[in-house]
Amino acid sequence: MQIILLEKVGGLGNLGDLVTVKNGYARNYLIPQGKAQRANAANLAAFEEKRAEYEAHQAAVLADALARQEKLHGQTINVAQKAGVDGRLFGSVTTHDIAEAIKAVGIEVAKANVRLPNGPLKAIGEYEIEVALHSDAVASITVAVIAQAE
Repeated sequence: MQIILLEKVGGLGNLGDLVTVKNGYARNYLIPQGKAQRANAANLAAFEEKRAEYEAHQAAVLADALARQEKLHGQTINVAQKAGVDGRLFGSVTTHDIAEAIKAVGIEVAKANVRLPNGPLKAIGEYEIEVALHSDAVASITVAVIAQAE
């Protein structure tokens, strides 16, 4: 299916690009999320009329993400969990836990933005992770997993 991208989509294209994707990806994700619309004559004409609005909106979204990246980059976030004497956690630290710890610092982040390439953290220590606030704004932070005081 051919679609018009209404915003930058990582690995697919930029605002205004005409791309061909699988039907299910377009119908079930891109179009309902407002990231794209079907490419037909009427939609192409409507997109060209509103192109400046879409570009201004995307610039505002990127500016917000860059501002949050600047606040977040290089910070150390502490997450307390119950742990055994050998340093292993009872459970694990997930993207949800890290997102909540970042929100506690005062920076708005969704758990989908937190990237844990090796899966949940299962031991006490410091871990370098990335928080992708936008496809062009990725912040590197240190997560310090500490034993919870009992």
